[in-house]
Amino acid sequence: MGRGAVAHLGGRRTSIGVAVTIRVALDLDGSLESLRNSMTELAAALRRRSDCELVAFRSQSAATAADEIALRGRHLWGPLWRRSLGPTIVKQLGAPDVVHVAGLATPPTGSTPLIISVDDMRPFRDDARTQHRVQQLRRAVGHGARIVASSRTAAHEVQDVLGLERTQIAVVRPPVGSIERTVEGRRLVISVTGQAERFFFLAPQLLAFAASVHTDLVVVGSSGLASRLRSANTPVTFLHRRNATQALAQARVVISMSDGARFPSLAIAALGAGIPTMARATEINRELLSGAAALIFEDEEILPTLHDLWENESRRAIAIAAGLARANDFAPAEVASIYAALYADVARGVL
Repeated sequence: MGRGAVAHLGGRRTSIGVAVTIRVALDLDGSLESLRNSMTELAAALRRRSDCELVAFRSQSAATAADEIALRGRHLWGPLWRRSLGPTIVKQLGAPDVVHVAGLATPPTGSTPLIISVDDMRPFRDDARTQHRVQQLRRAVGHGARIVASSRTAAHEVQDVLGLERTQIAVVRPPVGSIERTVEGRRLVISVTGQAERFFFLAPQLLAFAASVHTDLVVVGSSGLASRLRSANTPVTFLHRRNATQALAQARVVISMSDGARFPSLAIAALGAGIPTMARATEINRELLSGAAALIFEDEEILPTLHDLWENESRRAIAIAAGLARANDFAPAEVASIYAALYADVARGVL
C-alpha cells in the first residue's frame, strides 16, 4: 500500500502518512446545561476537525436535523437504556468506532467502546446513592464503558462511589461556548443552584447592597426557587436558568451560589463574557476557577469582595482579563481537541 493510501477497517480509517479518522457517534441529548446543550457545542467543534467523522443521534428526543440519526425503538427501549440494558444501537449508527453519551441514556453498544461523560455529582452524594444512576453506571462500566469526569475533583468522587480504579476514569472538561461580551452591564446577577437556604439568609444584605448602588438584583435559578421567591415576596427579578444568557448580558458582577455538585458552566460563561465573578470556594470551584473568579470561603467575605468588584476599576480590569483567559480553556474547539485524542486512544484500545 503506497504512501497516503487508506484502508477501511470496521468503520475506522487507518492510513500511512495520513491522520487516522475516528467515526464518533455522539448523543446530542446529553449534558443539558443551564446555558445551552454542551453536547451540541461539542458536535459543532468536532465537525470542524479532520480527524473525526461525526454521527449525531438523539437518545431521548426526535431528530431535529437531516444529518441526525433517528433511533428506531427509542420510546420502547428508552427505559431500559437508562439502566444500560436493551438491544445494542450500534447497527443503527452505522458501525461507529466510539459512542459518546452524556445524558440519562447509556444504551448498550456491544463490542463498540462507549464513553459516558458525567458532570452532575448529585446522584453520587450520600442522600442519593440509592438512585438508579449509580447502578446504571456500574452496569455500563461492567460492560466496558469508559467514564469521563468534568474535573479531577469529580473523578475522585465518581471513583469512590463506583469503586473504580483511577485509570478507569478520564478527565475532560465540558465545553462552554462563548457568548457576546458584556460591556456596560449594570445589574447584580446571582445564580442559585442547590443553595436556596443560603441565598435567603443572605438576601437582605444583597438587596441592601443593590439599593446602595442603585441597581436591580437578578436571580437565576429553577422554577422551584421562583415559587419560593414569590411566596416570600422577595423583591428581585427572577430569570429561569434557560434564560441565563439574558441575565449575563446585563450583569456588572455575577455571584455563583452552588452546592458544588455540578460543573460551574454559568460561572465560566460569565468569565468568558468579561464579567467579574464570585463563587463559593467548593473543591470543584477551587480546581476550575481559582485565579479567575473571586472565591469566597466565608459569608463575611461576600460584601467586601462584592463592593470591590463593583467599584474598584483596577480590580475589575484584572478580574476581567483573568476571566477571559480562563474561559478560553473551556472553548469548544479546545475541548474537542482533547476528546478527539481520547476517542482515538479508546478506539485503538490504548485506554
